[in-house]
Amino acid sequence: MENKANMVASLMSVKQKSGKTFSQIAEETGLTNVYVAQLLRRQAQLKPETAPKLKAALPLLSDQQIHEMMVAPLRSYDPNLIQDPTVYRLNEAVMHFGESIKEIVNEEFGDGIMSAIDFFCSVDKIKGVDGKDRVVLTFDGKYLPHTEQVSFLFYIS
Repeated sequence: MENKANMVASLMSVKQKSGKTFSQIAEETGLTNVYVAQLLRRQAQLKPETAPKLKAALPLLSDQQIHEMMVAPLRSYDPNLIQDPTVYRLNEAVMHFGESIKEIVNEEFGDGIMSAIDFFCSVDKIKGVDGKDRVVLTFDGKYLPHTEQVSFLFYIS
């Protein structure tokens, strides 16, 4: 975990030195802003076809950093992260609305879930009807139906 923390610190340093936002890097690479953040936090794997685009967007990335980013990451989180007010409120919103969201997913799609693997996420800023800034979170996940668990032995006989 210490190596991951050091890698993340070095990647975030490259981003900071670039002066670019996650959204600017996303625009240059064709990725979502959240996925760019996931890459730089070593929560996602850099794909070979995306590496040149990321290198062009962040020229200070070393070949070693690019290579490390192409290794499947250990996707983890610090349990203390929930204490951050933004993360806490996001968790609170999902917990508060989760049951209703689940009911609507089941009503619209059937018995199943939204994938967190085949998943796109982005954060956008808009002006509300009152002129105040608003946060728009988009969760776009593939629908995965639950399957009936039929015994393998049934197919053999």
